[in-house]
Amino acid sequence: MPVEDLAVRRAAPALLAYAAVRVLGLVVLGVWGAVAGSSPHTLLSARWDSLWYARIAADGYGYEVVLPNGDVHSNLAFFPLLPWLERAVSAVTGLSYGSAGLLVSALAGLAAAWGIFAIADLLYGRRAGVCAAAAWAALPVGIVQSMAYSEALFTALAAWSLYGVLRGHWITAGLLAAAAGLTRPVGVAVVAALWVAAALAARRGEASWRTAAGALVAPAGAAAYVLWVGARTGEGVLGYLRVQGGWGNGFDGGLAFARFIGGKLGSAAWPAGVGLIAGVLLVLWLYRLCVRQRQPVALLVYCGVVVALALCASAYFGSKPRLLLPAFPLLLPPAVALARGGTGRAVAWLGAAAAVAAVYGAFWLNGSGPP
Repeated sequence: MPVEDLAVRRAAPALLAYAAVRVLGLVVLGVWGAVAGSSPHTLLSARWDSLWYARIAADGYGYEVVLPNGDVHSNLAFFPLLPWLERAVSAVTGLSYGSAGLLVSALAGLAAAWGIFAIADLLYGRRAGVCAAAAWAALPVGIVQSMAYSEALFTALAAWSLYGVLRGHWITAGLLAAAAGLTRPVGVAVVAALWVAAALAARRGEASWRTAAGALVAPAGAAAYVLWVGARTGEGVLGYLRVQGGWGNGFDGGLAFARFIGGKLGSAAWPAGVGLIAGVLLVLWLYRLCVRQRQPVALLVYCGVVVALALCASAYFGSKPRLLLPAFPLLLPPAVALARGGTGRAVAWLGAAAAVAAVYGAFWLNGSGPP
């Protein structure tokens, strides 16, 4: 696909579809807020993780909360790229840090949709690309893409880094992977995908100094932050793990999540347990479809690591749907199916999904919300 295929005109249907879905979600949230007496702006920019990012933008690192049980919630658990951008945007526009975060997420969401479109377009054609971008916007927890959270920013960087890998633009891919590593811990998924793709290119005799340079720079962002946290805490490379441990985060292979589901099944909330099992099976089934679709190895590695980290983390079980947002390759098999089914059917399915997501997003943010 020539470079001109990345022109806005080619991606315009995907970007418009993405924007339409997200605007629908915000309109429904606004109506819900008017009825419930809640502030959509506060829900999107000044609750949960949004507050932690805004505090870092305002005051830097060093803030922590000690819980009654002795656990320490330190803002060192949050990677720095989003608060850096919030601070920069606030300085230029005069917006509050939370509002600056909303602007960053809005632009990053469009960039992510464009990157998802570009990958699907490259592999399966333009119609599949449009469907994939719209489907990502219409996920049940898609409202997070419009919050002052880091998921939209990370997905944009990951998607374009993977696109660079697929096109053999190794240095660009490595730089974007490094930026993704400064955004969320799951940046390791982008690094792993690039490294595997680079190793396969070397095995085929197609590697160059650019391949090596991209592979070397890819982990720089995450490594720099983790090492900085280790130096700040005085605990070396284990410092960041201790910080995450204070939040109850860890990787136990999914045992804690399995116990959580088991607890639901053995209580009056058993329908929630059944729903969780169905959700996990759906994710695994979609990944199997990705393999059967013969997606490029870089996409399979990236998606597999994102899914594994999301499902096998030992805490914040309500966050798992949000943590799966960057796993956009899961949407490529249904996007291809929708593209082949005709425009009318695709619009009907995606429109229904967008409506459900809009209502669920408003309900979710006015309730438990994304922890």
